[in-house]
Amino acid sequence: MDFKLTEEHLMIRDAARDFAKSELLEGVIERDDKQEFPAAQIKKMGELGFLGMMASPQYGGGGMDTVAYVLAMEEISKIDASASVVMSVNNSLVCWGLDTYANDAQKEKYLTKLTTGEKLGAFCLSEPEAGSDATSQKTTAIDKGDHYILNGTKNWITNGNSADYYLVIAQTDREKKHHGINAFIVEKGWAGFEIGVKENKLGIRGSDTHSLHFNDVKVPKENRIGEDGFGFKFAMKTLSGGRIGIAAQALGIAAGAYELALEYSKVRKAFGTEICNHQAIAFKLADMHTSITAARHLVMKAAWDKDNGGDYDLSGAMAKLYASKVAMDVSVEAVQVHGGNGYVKDYHVERLMRDAKITQIYEGTSEIQKIVISRSILKK
Repeated sequence: MDFKLTEEHLMIRDAARDFAKSELLEGVIERDDKQEFPAAQIKKMGELGFLGMMASPQYGGGGMDTVAYVLAMEEISKIDASASVVMSVNNSLVCWGLDTYANDAQKEKYLTKLTTGEKLGAFCLSEPEAGSDATSQKTTAIDKGDHYILNGTKNWITNGNSADYYLVIAQTDREKKHHGINAFIVEKGWAGFEIGVKENKLGIRGSDTHSLHFNDVKVPKENRIGEDGFGFKFAMKTLSGGRIGIAAQALGIAAGAYELALEYSKVRKAFGTEICNHQAIAFKLADMHTSITAARHLVMKAAWDKDNGGDYDLSGAMAKLYASKVAMDVSVEAVQVHGGNGYVKDYHVERLMRDAKITQIYEGTSEIQKIVISRSILKK
């Protein structure tokens, strides 16, 4: 097996690392505290190509592979998981979904603006009762000939107020079950489309999360993605790729917390020596490094599978399941290594610990990942 990255991969990783340190680190604590969306930083990410990395160059994308994308996601997430979740949604769910399944007219109208960061996207699946269960959608889109009438509520939507374009999953024909689901492109500002209250979250507080309300929203027929009834497949394949991005985010949170703990252990002294010289701390660092390395291999395997036609439904779910657990475990241990200092904002690790928890919840909870994994291995 060849674990060596290409020169292009290394260049992208280093560019993301430099951007995170130079543009995202300053003010990250304040943005978290004030729940401030990093608008200026996201705009720069778009200008540098970080918001449409995998999309076709024909539509303004970078034409990069998934490996390059997860390398960049890890580096951004080490510093600011709020910025990286915006990057994840715009890349994995919105741009990839449109680039793979939208028609040429839709790509020209919408994708060209999303890949460059001129516009921002949101993916709207979760509902108050259905969660991420696409088969239990309450949101409806009634076919009226040349348009649909959209009604319903979506919640926990990342970029809920900051987005310009929304990919909305809705039920068109309940009798057909999952074959009666469609995906639509909805624009901000359309009549009947209302943005709900911003959620006051534990972590990733710099990203804006809102509920969305659709009240007789008129959606042109040309804004349906794919053939009638394609929405369920669209949602499932898009989410499978999205899990890889969130796994990379979890990996980055873990790696960022570990790097801070390692650095701190070399300067903090107790009982006459740096705390890294005490076996209790050294063993913590060893465990953290080992689990992060294992998580990175799973994330890279999932990215490689997606790029090479492998079963990334399975490998992506495994990567997200394990990397999100590692993010939680490592960030907690990083706080422990910092002692009392880890409990205050100035040292960053308490924020990373709060950010880590969401990686076990969104893009499907850990329990959902286990359902995906168990179904896959039982089929085999």
